[in-house]
Amino acid sequence: MGIMKYIIDIDNTICKEEGPVINRQPWKDRVEKINQLYDDGHIIIFYTARGNKSGRGEDYYGPITRAQLDAWGVKYHELYFKPFDGDVFIDDRSIHPDEFFK
Repeated sequence: MGIMKYIIDIDNTICKEEGPVINRQPWKDRVEKINQLYDDGHIIIFYTARGNKSGRGEDYYGPITRAQLDAWGVKYHELYFKPFDGDVFIDDRSIHPDEFFK
């Protein structure tokens, strides 16, 4: 299959979206799986909607999110803040996190 590019959300995907953003903790087994993909040569890109509802966006949440990913020991290539917010995302290539991290 070769090198793949994984686009991964953060909240409720690698950490539980509970409480303030700065207090969130990762699911360690998911971090381990992502790091293994990275070590296997795959491209890891995180994206998040953090700050879209409040209007703070990347200027506010960027440093916080990068510091979290570093503290959690997650290996990645890029981080994007998507300019949209919603409750349901439909994509022909999507996998629900609970299925992916089984």
